[in-house]
Amino acid sequence: MKNRNVNVGIVYNAFEPDLGRNQERVSEESVAQVAEEVCVAVASLGYSVTIIPLRQSLMGFIHRLTELEMDVLINLCEGYYGRPQWEANIAAVLELLPVPFTGNPSQTLGLCQDKSKAKAILRANALPTAPSRLVYSPDETIELSFPLIVKPNSEDASLGIYPDSVVHDKEGLAKQVKRILENYGAPALVEQFIDGREFNVAVLENERLEALPVSEIDFSQMPESLPRICGYEAKWFQDHFLYNSTPPICPAKIDDSLRTKLQETAVAAFKTMNCRDYARVDFRMAGDGGLSILEVNPNPDISRDAGYARALSAAGIEYKDFWKTLIENALKRKASHDPLNGKRR
Repeated sequence: MKNRNVNVGIVYNAFEPDLGRNQERVSEESVAQVAEEVCVAVASLGYSVTIIPLRQSLMGFIHRLTELEMDVLINLCEGYYGRPQWEANIAAVLELLPVPFTGNPSQTLGLCQDKSKAKAILRANALPTAPSRLVYSPDETIELSFPLIVKPNSEDASLGIYPDSVVHDKEGLAKQVKRILENYGAPALVEQFIDGREFNVAVLENERLEALPVSEIDFSQMPESLPRICGYEAKWFQDHFLYNSTPPICPAKIDDSLRTKLQETAVAAFKTMNCRDYARVDFRMAGDGGLSILEVNPNPDISRDAGYARALSAAGIEYKDFWKTLIENALKRKASHDPLNGKRR
């Protein structure tokens, strides 16, 4: 099948500005821009491309997907109706359609969204994570040693993570747990804070699993009074001093032994969480060299100026070729597993 005969739909969740919590909606607003960037890249390969936004009407979205008769979908949806927790639900809807889509399956998206469950699965498979506890009340007794970091358990894109998320005493812990419970309506994940280096490894499925060059967050420019973390402000606000104080370095300046360990652990985590096509694995390294997986991100920011694209570039992989790989992966899944054998109803 030649590219010009393949109809590619790009689906993404459209930003809904009236859904509240606008101070933390920057990551959602950026998805439309990513869809445009992907559209340009995919069109340059000769595919016929249509952008299909998911708005408030889910049934309208499904109707349009059915009406357009796409051959493959690029799934950029990071949630629905302002809720990142529904990211997996959209993938589940796509799984019911006779059209293959790129990226991770709904089960993987759902498990990785629940950070506590994901960590339990990683630990059960002998992969390292920091000690943690799921907390439902500011009054709970937590048998973990300070310093600790407090996060929403079921958000992504660093939502809810700020410098004061790192706490050093019971009073600070109770305050942050209360903030998470009140603002996000879900349990707080409290975990041991590892005051060390932070790395991430992008993994790509291209006939085989390939760990791309390691990236490191450079904390050397951060004020000494602040914890070395890459929170919401550092990740999304380009004019914020924290954004400019946490530049990524890719490839990271590390020795071969550490590089190999990070890449092999990332691939193992990718397999353990049943990831597909692509994902990013984030790490912290303690002073003694011990690694802990912070999270497996099955739907990382894939814009041209984000970390995953930076790793692709460092590996010598063009942005458009990345999308060609994902489209071909999806079409192979269609040919191998489609109960309709490629025929439409």
